[in-house]
Amino acid sequence: MRIGPYQLDNPVILAPMAGVTDLPFRQLCKELGAGLTVSEMLSSNPRVWQTEKSQKRMGHANEPGIIAVQIAGCEPELMAAAAQHNVANGAQIIDINMGCPAKKVNKKMAGSALMQYPELVQEILHAVVAAVEIPVTLKIRTGWDPDHRNAIEIAQLAEQAGIQSLAVHGRTRACMYKGEAEYDTIRAVKQAVSLPVVANGDIVSPAKARQVLDYTGADAVMIGRGAQGNPWLFREIAHFLETGQELAKPDNAEITEVVIRHVQRLHEHYGEFSGVRIARKHVGWYLQQQQPAAVFRRQFVAIESANEQLDALATFFNSVN
Repeated sequence: MRIGPYQLDNPVILAPMAGVTDLPFRQLCKELGAGLTVSEMLSSNPRVWQTEKSQKRMGHANEPGIIAVQIAGCEPELMAAAAQHNVANGAQIIDINMGCPAKKVNKKMAGSALMQYPELVQEILHAVVAAVEIPVTLKIRTGWDPDHRNAIEIAQLAEQAGIQSLAVHGRTRACMYKGEAEYDTIRAVKQAVSLPVVANGDIVSPAKARQVLDYTGADAVMIGRGAQGNPWLFREIAHFLETGQELAKPDNAEITEVVIRHVQRLHEHYGEFSGVRIARKHVGWYLQQQQPAAVFRRQFVAIESANEQLDALATFFNSVN
């Protein structure tokens, strides 16, 4: 799959997820086979760009592969300025967020709330595409609610505006993450436009990725929650799509090494105080793959020291060898 001048290594993309797809996680997923990783969404409000949180999100030192940055907002002029600001910081692809269902985002008329206003969508798309010389992509849902699925209309506006790739999550905003994703709308979108389409939603195995690509005709799959605690999923899907063969699951030695490497990078990226706290949720996702882990998980969230976290992880994984 290509996005503008960029040829992806494979058609398996890490979805942008606020509070999840920070630089340490993107580095890890890229190392484990993701064809493209996309940053957490960045606000188009310039007043927050100098906050510590935004500065951490905007940094791309040691960023692997193509640098794709997602921006969120509802004012065309601010979105255009945000795109330019992130290009100056190293972005090679700008992704526009019209898929986030979170209330705090939607109440500001950003994220998936924008799908209710096609004319505003059109203004934003044209403003951002005109503002930068790099590819602009778009992520949407199937619509605002099941009675108002307008993904095809938005996709056609995107194509007319010069959007280079479109990712569609197979749920409406009203569905949030409940129930099962539906792929009929993604299939219809792919048939309605000529730009690359990426299928997103409930893709948690190589077989499911193959099934979704075959059914929708999409050019790539996007993995979100399925990668939490399981970044090996990227290489497993990429290998299966290429060969039809399933890769062996990672052994305990590799799991231990990857988890510890990830936690070390979180400590380095955020500093000990924040890094220790952010590591807790990631380790919680890893531990969902391990049994029994409930007791250790309760112990781990009480640890306040970076070194103690690393020692505890090494001890735990050695004990389940």
